Amino acid sequence: MKLRVVTYNIHKGVKGFSGKPRIQSVRTGLQSMNADIVFLQEVQDRNDRLIAAELFDPDHTQLNYLATDAYPHSVYGRNAVYEHGHHGNAILSRHPILMSENLDISDHRFEQRGLLHAVADINGVEAHLICVHFGLFARSRVRQASALVDRVRSVVPDHAPLVIAGDFNDWNHKLDTRICNTLNAVESAHAKNGRIHTFPSHMPWWQLDRIYVRGFDIERTQALTGREWAQRSDHVPLMAELAHRVAIPEA
Repeated sequence: MKLRVVTYNIHKGVKGFSGKPRIQSVRTGLQSMNADIVFLQEVQDRNDRLIAAELFDPDHTQLNYLATDAYPHSVYGRNAVYEHGHHGNAILSRHPILMSENLDISDHRFEQRGLLHAVADINGVEAHLICVHFGLFARSRVRQASALVDRVRSVVPDHAPLVIAGDFNDWNHKLDTRICNTLNAVESAHAKNGRIHTFPSHMPWWQLDRIYVRGFDIERTQALTGREWAQRSDHVPLMAELAHRVAIPEA
């Protein structure tokens, strides 16, 4: 079983402080990836200001606009809520999603952060998918990593395939050892190519985005860079090609 997964912080589908929409370009980029599962952060699923200014179709949410026919299955976890809208994490999938739950892992009132956990039926195998967006402060990230580990330990069977992906904001790589060793997982970029930088998009210098896997072999990992990607968000997407590792029963 082959699987192409991508994690991508889309910066709410708008450009910097100007707030100019670029969600159409993001959707074009998603379609070009040809991924099986996409983990998204900063999906602004409601923005009344853009609708009022006739800059976004009121018949769409940002999530269903991005999913289109390419991803018939999607889930959204609302994290930050404000007067004119809200944003959070999302998972787009070509495979049926059997269940999902969104957990609030905010560490303080100034940053609203979430952990979106879904289970997908991938060719008859139940795979656990977790999309995260950690905080900007080191102590917050440590506590959020602990929440992630506790979630996996408490509800994910040891034998189940697992993909954890998102924006970890962990530029010092302080969390890799804890997540990998505690969950028996592998960080995809480190396993294949060392560190793959994804931020800032115009000149990637830090590896803020990660894909951790368990129960998969990692065949290839790459960041999608270039001028067009740099214009879509302040992050570039991180893509991993995976192969499900099937256990062979003992004779």
